[in-house]
Amino acid sequence: MMENEISKTVVNCAFKVHKSLGPGLLESAYEECLFYELKKEGLTVEKQKPLPLIYEEVKLDIGYRVDLLVNHKVIIEIKAVEALNDVHMAQILTYLKLSDCKLGLLINFNVALIKDGIKRIVNNL
Repeated sequence: MMENEISKTVVNCAFKVHKSLGPGLLESAYEECLFYELKKEGLTVEKQKPLPLIYEEVKLDIGYRVDLLVNHKVIIEIKAVEALNDVHMAQILTYLKLSDCKLGLLINFNVALIKDGIKRIVNNL
């Protein structure tokens, strides 16, 4: 499955979770529900996956964790904040760079309409 197909499935699952739960919950609640929905779709999903920093061929575990990694290709960063800002974008761009993934989805569930909370980020390797 290619990144665009995975992305479409993720967005559909995010819509389903948001429709069911609405805004106002903790990020962890949305993460668990989205994880569950993606697994139901038959995708390979890793939750809170450690992401090491490689510096001069030394692997450093400095606490980076990807919320969800889907099919080893798409990173999902989940937020439940008033508004997405530049720090959130920088975070997912860093994760994309460190992981060599091409596509990331930044999803803020704390919005009235989930379509307004989804940002697609492409890493131009």
